[in-house]
Amino acid sequence: MHPIVILLLIAAWIAAMWLGFVVVFPVLFPVAVAAAGLAAVGLYYLHACRTLAPSTRLGPSPVGAPETAYRHYLLDQVWRDWWTITRTVVPRVWHTAVTVVTRLTSYLLGGLWGFFAFPVWLALCAGIVVAALPAAALGVALTALYGLVAAVGLAGWLVCALTLAAVERLFMAYGRILQTCPHPFCYEKIALPVYECPGCQARHPHLTPGAAGAFLHVCRCGTRLPTTVPLGRFRLSAYCPHCGGRLPERIGRVRVEPLAFVGGPSAGKTTFMVMGIRALHARARAVQGRVAFVEQRHAQAYAGAIREFQRGGRLAKTGPELPLATMLDVELPGRARRILYLFDPAGEHYTGASEVESLRYLDHGEALLFVVDPFALPQVGRALTGDERRLVDETAAASDEDPADTLQRVLNELRTRPDRGRQKRVAVVVTKTDLLVRTEIGRSLDTDPDLRGWLGRVGLGNTVRTLDQVAGQVRYFGSGLATAPDDVADLLGWVAGLAPAGEHAGPSPDPGQEVPGTAPLRDPWPVRGRDAARVPAGYQAGRWAVLAGLSLLTIASLAGAALAAVRLI
Repeated sequence: MHPIVILLLIAAWIAAMWLGFVVVFPVLFPVAVAAAGLAAVGLYYLHACRTLAPSTRLGPSPVGAPETAYRHYLLDQVWRDWWTITRTVVPRVWHTAVTVVTRLTSYLLGGLWGFFAFPVWLALCAGIVVAALPAAALGVALTALYGLVAAVGLAGWLVCALTLAAVERLFMAYGRILQTCPHPFCYEKIALPVYECPGCQARHPHLTPGAAGAFLHVCRCGTRLPTTVPLGRFRLSAYCPHCGGRLPERIGRVRVEPLAFVGGPSAGKTTFMVMGIRALHARARAVQGRVAFVEQRHAQAYAGAIREFQRGGRLAKTGPELPLATMLDVELPGRARRILYLFDPAGEHYTGASEVESLRYLDHGEALLFVVDPFALPQVGRALTGDERRLVDETAAASDEDPADTLQRVLNELRTRPDRGRQKRVAVVVTKTDLLVRTEIGRSLDTDPDLRGWLGRVGLGNTVRTLDQVAGQVRYFGSGLATAPDDVADLLGWVAGLAPAGEHAGPSPDPGQEVPGTAPLRDPWPVRGRDAARVPAGYQAGRWAVLAGLSLLTIASLAGAALAAVRLI
């Protein structure tokens, strides 16, 4: 080639390089940086929308069905969403950048013109490479956005959870709420029942403000469940966490009051319990309150006992198995409300130390009903004449267990408690007093009804003094088939903590044959929430909050790039 042509080509190349690096490069490089950065932002925003916008559990970042309840969005799923976007966008941006650089190299440097297009190639490729810095900064900013949303949301969640937990503790402490299991072979004290979802019957063992939510937990079926009693948790069906037995409605909202009827075989415990239920029912009707059985079988057993009373017969002997508490939900306007657990085991359960040990419900109560058959007292038995003995045998079966021995076994068991068996209230019920006053040894009670003094004179002096030491208050009560229902209601209300001693609500109507019902005393929790195929509302709100922040960052990035381009031009 002629030297002049070579010189001209060299001059043209030098001119192209000068023009490319002095004129084209300063313009094309920032444009390439801005274009590559905006492309990265666009890809990120596109995949973020695809990940965060769907309301169904399936999608780029699927939400797995939980075993019971969904965890809070900010504790788990928010980082799954972030990782899904990051692992999708970063390879996509890298692949796109490599592809563009490869094609630019092939097109611009693939021929002789590459000697002249080098500044353009360098501006474009350098812009793409340098755009990695603002793209990385944007990635850091987006990660910080996720952290900010999570931190703010978790701070609010923690405050709400702690506040709700404190409110519930105060509610439980103020109402002295006791929760225990009424079922045989369990009788455990319950800190938190297991609650059943009304939508899918899933059991939730940890329905409290926590990792699954402060105000509500979302069941796997989508039903929203309240986390505290003040929010309505008592409206759910509850079960014992130890044995799985069904617990009364409203448990956790009102105090459970275990009332143990202590007495030997044939002492009259069941008869007095039926009389007490009947009197309490009449009292509730008198004050526009209500008494309801928790179990239908107990309502049926009570109705059968009332029919037996009306026929003048005797109640059947209690079976030898450990008792399921007869549960009464009592609500008296203006007074304390209680769920009464009436424990009426066979008297044989009090005839030995090992038998008494099996009655674990004694571990939780603060009140006792000590049922005394006066004819089981040795001194009374020896004082009866032949005619009086025949009268007693024909009218009522007498217990063969000394009441002093029965109570001593119970007190020995109670002393194993941390409080040494301290009781707030003890009612000593002397049964069969309608027969007792017809005997010579009991005739004085007809004119001087001082049962405490009389029991001390017939051999229970030590027992009386022991009860004074064990209990804060002790009341003595004489009971017979003709005892006034108002007096029985007063005693049972006092021992159950429903009314202070001495308070009387006025005459109660005759309950007749009406039986307390088993109708629910609270409205069931409604099945409300999103379909199981959709994410919980909390997840959707969290995703939209992140997406809103991402949109603001994207707009700010675009505005910044446009401003930089204007200044450059």
